[in-house]
Amino acid sequence: MRFAFLPLALALLAPGPALAQDLPAALQAEIDTARADCAAFENGTLEVPWGATSRTDLTGDGAMDLVLDLGQLRCSSAASLYCGTGGCSVLFAVGDTVTRRLSKGWSVERMGPLTVVLNQRHGNDCGGTNLRPCVEAMVWSPEENRFSSLAE
Repeated sequence: MRFAFLPLALALLAPGPALAQDLPAALQAEIDTARADCAAFENGTLEVPWGATSRTDLTGDGAMDLVLDLGQLRCSSAASLYCGTGGCSVLFAVGDTVTRRLSKGWSVERMGPLTVVLNQRHGNDCGGTNLRPCVEAMVWSPEENRFSSLAE
């Protein structure tokens, strides 16, 4: 009986979708803004589907960080309010620090001792058009409390 809560505890620590009530204020504010924008367009209603928010270790410190992918949000009155040809806004939250990027897809990879966030960007960011492959690699700098990359 003393292990009855173990599955729940492990689920909270594992990578995967995050519950809305677990979101830091900055990410909740983004969802609230999206809800207002959706309502302002023909009285739409916003759906935040399972998977729009996720937990993953973005820094390599073993703690679960949060990611909000606005491209996963669904507004009943608009096909796309949150994405364009440059991608969709994705917010990477490490503690109270939120980093916003346009993204066409992202993943977290281990590279030796580093944890690297790979973010597919618009080809314009690499000197081409949308058809040019372009990837940004971000690594968390605890000293600076931010992601660093070649672009910065």
